[in-house]
Amino acid sequence: MADSDLRAAIVQNAETNEVLMLAWMNDEALERTRETGQAWFWSRSRRELWHKGATSGAFLDVEELREDCDDDAILLKVRTEGPACHTGAQSCFAPWLWRRVAERAKERPQGSYVAGLLNEGPSAAARKVGEEGVEAALAGAGESDERLISELADLWFHSYVLLAARGLDPAQVEEELKRRIR
Repeated sequence: MADSDLRAAIVQNAETNEVLMLAWMNDEALERTRETGQAWFWSRSRRELWHKGATSGAFLDVEELREDCDDDAILLKVRTEGPACHTGAQSCFAPWLWRRVAERAKERPQGSYVAGLLNEGPSAAARKVGEEGVEAALAGAGESDERLISELADLWFHSYVLLAARGLDPAQVEEELKRRIR
């Protein structure tokens, strides 16, 4: 199959409108998606049809399917049954640091700091957030800008690890912040 026979498929969360991923569809993938109500794609790297979620359990249930005016792109509005990204992040467009933390949480590689912290459980990550929060506050109250940036980086990183330890996603924090805007 030639790549010119493929159409870009933009996958969007039906509830939040967050863009989750970009994949490719051929005619057969589009037909199977319509028939089953779950997303099917064409894998350009494996050169085969791909039922999203068949191996991971992270299915994409299609709520709405739209084709663009040029018939070269497709929009899928979906409900997810797990993370859309292969790294374990909810979205392939998640911040790079979250994708990395989610990937480490999923794979738990030997020697990984993130995996080690996660293996200790949420309380270990929570302790690190507390420690880094105090250090960031002290740096903000009277240390250099460079020190504050360094401590905030540690705090953000450990906050991501805590979210992963609890099975949560930073997008949930962003949604909470959006709800607070008046």
